[in-house]
Amino acid sequence: MKPSVIFFPVDNGDMTLIKLSDKTTILTDINLREAAENEDNPAFDAAAALKDHLETDEKKRPYVDVFLLSHPDQDHCRGLKKYFHLGPLSEYNDDPPEEDGLKIVIREIWSSPIIFRRAGKTHTLCEDAKAFSAEAKRRVNIFRNNGTTQEGDRILIIGEDENGKTEGLETILVKIDDIFSKINGKNSNEISMRVLGPIPIQEDIEKEEKLGKNHSSVILQYTFSIDGQEDACLFLSGGDAEVYIWEQVWELNKGNTSAIQYDLLMTPHHCSWHSISYDSWSKDENPKPSQDALSALSQAREGAFIISSSKPIKNDKNDPPCWGAKAEYLSILKSVGGEFFCTGEHPDKEATEPLKFTISAEGPQAPAKKSAAMSGAVIGARRSREPLYHG
Repeated sequence: MKPSVIFFPVDNGDMTLIKLSDKTTILTDINLREAAENEDNPAFDAAAALKDHLETDEKKRPYVDVFLLSHPDQDHCRGLKKYFHLGPLSEYNDDPPEEDGLKIVIREIWSSPIIFRRAGKTHTLCEDAKAFSAEAKRRVNIFRNNGTTQEGDRILIIGEDENGKTEGLETILVKIDDIFSKINGKNSNEISMRVLGPIPIQEDIEKEEKLGKNHSSVILQYTFSIDGQEDACLFLSGGDAEVYIWEQVWELNKGNTSAIQYDLLMTPHHCSWHSISYDSWSKDENPKPSQDALSALSQAREGAFIISSSKPIKNDKNDPPCWGAKAEYLSILKSVGGEFFCTGEHPDKEATEPLKFTISAEGPQAPAKKSAAMSGAVIGARRSREPLYHG
């Protein structure tokens, strides 16, 4: 089995599953709505589609090896309490009502205290976000008490917290610029992750306020190593990070653009204009992007794909998704012979399905259901290894 990256159509929300050749799974965010809420595509059952892509353990329980929450907005964690087991595995209910089904086991959580600290200053956490925070704290406390954790209790902390709050957690802590490859207690030779965000807590009050207001999120660059090709595919994922954060990412990495290159990019904040501009797409007469933020998001390799996890993108004043932001991403792709996808339009607006990219030594392979005219320059093409700058 070849590794894959799967983007699920969950409206203006995120749910991305990485599945490696050994069936290891990394799930980032969920937006699992009730059928009645799914107005655009009531026939699509995202929870069932997710379970279809998961393995089961020796007790027939569906599981993910990792669940990463990029940030605690509802459209990134909706459905956590309903569809996932929280708490010790000894309390798992293996005989639920038939209509509920078995809950998904989370073998390891990747969490950042910084995103909760910043989010708590700007909005009230939803119940699923509170449940995630409680589960993360439970797992941290087990580690503090025992110096180790077992499957179902494991946690990796992304980003060093303020005032020494992450002291003593060094063995389960990764900091900005760190590269790690351990997944659920085992080192992988197929994938590694570089931490680009959240930007650490700032002593400068004004800078810290800007980071909080711009949707602080976990930002990772995933590197796939396939058949001896050490950087067969680079996948950049940044949650809902907005313009000021991408300006800071550029400032920190403009001297080493390989750290922010990509073959796959999921547009931040569901293709929002606010990820690349301080202006309002709907209110300003001539909105302009920030060149630094745009530079951070322009490090596309040859034949790259950019994916908007959103509703269909229309030529109107809506944001997100934003027609103007899509235009900027299309401009980036034009220079590298790449292609743009929207989960709310795949394979068409009336009947969406998961958007799956298979990863080979030649890079990510687009879904087969494509016209030859659109795919000829992309599918199977070797990706350029040279950094690209679009200032």
